[in-house]
Parts: sequence; C-alpha cells; structure tokens
Amino acid sequence: MESIQVSREGALCIIRLNRPEVYNSFNLAMSAHLQRALDDCASDSTVRAVMITGIGKAFCAGQDLQEVTGPDNPGFERILSEGYNPIITRIRNLEKPILAAVNGVAAGAGANIALACDVVVASDMASFIQAFSKIGLVPDSGGTFFLPRLVGWAKASAWMMLGDKVSAAEAERVGMIYRVIPADAFEREALALGHQLAAMPTHGLALTKLALNQSLHNDLNRQLAVEEQFQIAAGNTEDYHEGVQAFLQKRPPVFTGR
Repeated sequence: MESIQVSREGALCIIRLNRPEVYNSFNLAMSAHLQRALDDCASDSTVRAVMITGIGKAFCAGQDLQEVTGPDNPGFERILSEGYNPIITRIRNLEKPILAAVNGVAAGAGANIALACDVVVASDMASFIQAFSKIGLVPDSGGTFFLPRLVGWAKASAWMMLGDKVSAAEAERVGMIYRVIPADAFEREALALGHQLAAMPTHGLALTKLALNQSLHNDLNRQLAVEEQFQIAAGNTEDYHEGVQAFLQKRPPVFTGR
C-alpha cells in the first residue's frame, strides 16, 4: 500500500497518507488502502488508538483531479460510494479513538476526513479549506454534517460557499479543532497525544464515541437512556475497576483496554 504507510508504536497505529508529490490527494486506490488500514485497526485487539497524518508538506489536498479528468474517470458516484463515504463511516464506527494530526493544508475531502475524527490537532502552519466551491462542486465526505455542528451554521455556510482559507489558529478559536501545536514540536506532541489515547480505557472511550454518534439524532430522553445503557456497560469493564482502585490507592491507573 504505497499510498498509505502504516506503522505501530505499541498500542498506537499510525496511518500516514503518502502521496506527497500531489499533496496526499486521494484516488480510488488510496481510498481503498485507507479503508483496509482502518479495517485492520478494527480487527486487531492490540490496537487501542489510531493516528492519521500526512507525509510531506500537506495533510491531504482532497481529490486528485487527475483521476477525474483523465480518460479512466471513475465518476463521482464511484468516488463517493466506494471511496470517501466508506472512509467516513469507518472513522465514526471504529470503536477506538482516532486522532487526526493535521501537519499541513487540509482541503476539500481532506479537511472533512480530519473533522470526522475524534480528536483533531493541527500544526500552526496548517490550514483548512472547503475548496469545493472553487471548482463548482458541493462539500462531501460529511462536511455538510460535521462542520455546522462544530462551528455553527453561519461560519460553515460562508466557508463552504466562499472557500476561505482557515488558519489553524482560527480553527482552534472557533472550536473546529482541539489544539494547535507549533510546527517544530508537532510530530513529537501529536505522537504523545496518540500514545495518551492508546493508554486510556479503550472500551470506555468507544462507548463515549458511540454515545456522541447517537446524540446527533436523539432527543434528550433517548440520549439519557443511551447514557444509562453505556454507563452500565462501562461499569462492567476491567478498566473501570482498575480506575477506581487506582484512585483509592492514590496511584496512576494501568488500563488494558478490557
């Protein structure tokens, strides 16, 4: 999978987008490789967190326009139904935390793949662009779903229609991302955050993620029932018992993800 590099550091799986010559833009082959890497993370119980980042200057520039303008153009139906949509559903359904470490520009589908992740950090040299309007297209990859919920209707609508370049600092200020990290410390601090997630109670984080997913369409009473159901499940995990014992014994907990 040359367009995707996958490596392990303990319980953290690091997925690096690896087409730097085209700013890590996606074609169908790269989309399939990312889906396979996410599937492998889902099936491997020793993986407890995932980090997605880019190699080179960019995180991801979105769709590779050479693919859609070439003689073998697969068409937008295939690009979305076989490529981006399955990536977004895998990110949201993976019962492990996913950290997007946005090392450079994240444009179009690249921006929206990052925003679908559980925790998003960005280098202070990074930027986010809803670039679709620049070529007469509509935001995809969940952009019209996630961005208004993150920053509000007014900002999301304007950024999508005007195609503004949003700095990492502005993205953090309005709540689009979790944190900005100085470029010279970005890889080190992003990896440290990934390892922190990998050392936490995996099953509890998975239930938190599922509860957040359901909150997007539930009313308050339904969501209270979801929280009750998931809290009972979390209370039956080994990690819960370890966390309580560590608190009572005034020591750091050692979670195992069980």
